[in-house]
Amino acid sequence: MTISIHVGLINILLEPLRQWLEKIEINNHEIAHVLCKVIPPYCPFERDIQVFGNKLFHIPPLCKLNPLYEQIVSLRFKSLCYLADICGEDITIQNGLRPAALTKFTH
Repeated sequence: MTISIHVGLINILLEPLRQWLEKIEINNHEIAHVLCKVIPPYCPFERDIQVFGNKLFHIPPLCKLNPLYEQIVSLRFKSLCYLADICGEDITIQNGLRPAALTKFTH
């Protein structure tokens, strides 16, 4: 019971920060580039542990444990959209992403 109270309290305390992150609009190409470089396109913690080519176990992505994960991913997506739609940049090459990596953010 105390764990759920702590989680609820953390969510209440983080709500203003979530709302602030969601309201950020990207209107500068330099900031958009920095955000795309700083925020990874995929969870960097997901791993397959292999020995001699045999998969022993899989470490699932832990990013969703971050209480601000959705807002941060959304900020990166806004940056990519700004670079592509407003600046006319080819974001698949510019940011080192494969086209398939971009589809994760559109669903």
